[in-house]
Amino acid sequence: MNKAEKDYPVESGSTFLKGIFIGGLLGAAAALLFAPKPGREIRSDLSDKLTVATDKTKEVAGVVTDKTKSLASTVSEKATDLAGTVSAKASDIFTTVSDSKQQIAATLSETGKKIGETVSDASKDISDNVKDASKDVTAEAKNASGEVADKAKDASQELADQAQDAKEDVKSTYKSSY
Repeated sequence: MNKAEKDYPVESGSTFLKGIFIGGLLGAAAALLFAPKPGREIRSDLSDKLTVATDKTKEVAGVVTDKTKSLASTVSEKATDLAGTVSAKASDIFTTVSDSKQQIAATLSETGKKIGETVSDASKDISDNVKDASKDVTAEAKNASGEVADKAKDASQELADQAQDAKEDVKSTYKSSY
């Protein structure tokens, strides 16, 4: 920075803009003063060039509009096709899931029935086995009871016989001692 810039700093952007505006005015004035053609011719040339530029701008705008419409139409067609494809695929997936759900439900129902039948059959078999075992235990208990009663009778008879023998021994011992 030089000494003038340090002594007189630019305090805001508005000073810079004022400088650009004043410079632009001075440049325009200089261009008019040093122009090789009179002002009417320059204005006519500028008007012609402005007309040509306007026509070119309209032409480019028309081409851009046509291209944009074409591109929008293509995008719309592709989006419609894609939406149709997605909808069809979603419908297929829904149908597949629905069918699978029904098959699984049917399989579970069938399996549940088979399990119920198996449990019922097993329960019946167990009930029959318990009844048979109960009858066998009752019969064995009766037989054992009869055997115990017979053994008790035999033991009682044996004891009675032994008691009688002992009584006779005691009597004979007593008679022989007197």
